[in-house]
Amino acid sequence: METSYLQSFVLVVECGSMSEAARRLDLTPAAVAQQIRTLEREFNAPLLARAGRTVQPTEAGHQLVHRARAMLREVVDIKTLLGSETAGGELRVGTINTALHSVLPDVLAHFVTAHPGVKVFLQSGTTATLHKAVQQGELDAAVCLYPPFVLPKTFDWSLLREEPLVLLAPSRLARRDAHELLRTSPLIRYDRSLGGGKQADRYLRAAGIVPQERFELSSLLAIAMMVDRGLGVAVVPDIASPLLKGQRIAKIALPLASEARRFGMLWLRSSARLRLIQGLVASAGTITAAG
Repeated sequence: METSYLQSFVLVVECGSMSEAARRLDLTPAAVAQQIRTLEREFNAPLLARAGRTVQPTEAGHQLVHRARAMLREVVDIKTLLGSETAGGELRVGTINTALHSVLPDVLAHFVTAHPGVKVFLQSGTTATLHKAVQQGELDAAVCLYPPFVLPKTFDWSLLREEPLVLLAPSRLARRDAHELLRTSPLIRYDRSLGGGKQADRYLRAAGIVPQERFELSSLLAIAMMVDRGLGVAVVPDIASPLLKGQRIAKIALPLASEARRFGMLWLRSSARLRLIQGLVASAGTITAAG
């Protein structure tokens, strides 16, 4: 069986169009159709059915597409294991949004310079979803918060950055007391379903502050923009993002000690892409040391 035919079949299913799949593969639609017919003869079952201008997988096609993806992934893993040190490959990296908006672009710039042949796929998500994706082999590594539990020995971890909690306030209020501002100003709350939001909530409780809540959202950059517009103040991790430059905001230290948000890189020790992951970790170490 030609694995390239399976790749064509999966792409047709994902595109819902034979002609679009052919365009992406740089083949003619007739050539792709011939590959699908070859697979149908080999499996002795129809794999695709027309639905108007699109194609949909049949019941047999649905069964094949899931197994084909896993099989193709195994083929790539084998090629990675047997490839030379200078070979290319691909790396699937998950990331929390704040890393994507801060240190990760610099890390990737250093990484692709050292590994120019590697194709990197990025997927954003929460720490919980990224941890699960790495565990299930859907991602090779994740830049995320340290999980709120002891990591199993099957995982490895490299710390990238620790971020203490700070109060974001409009720059004109930079000299005001943090707790006074939290008691008298509307609060733009960092989403409590996220690790940093939970830390901020614990701080407010420890300080005995019942805020005047106005908004709750998950984007730290959006929160900073809302503070700039005078919509309130926010307790957030002290992120280092160039996208914050130009915002008229002040970072005010909080009076009480608080836990810092720790984020870093997470991966499976047994990963077939361990060499590439270690290269990404080394690139991260170079960037954080320079910063």
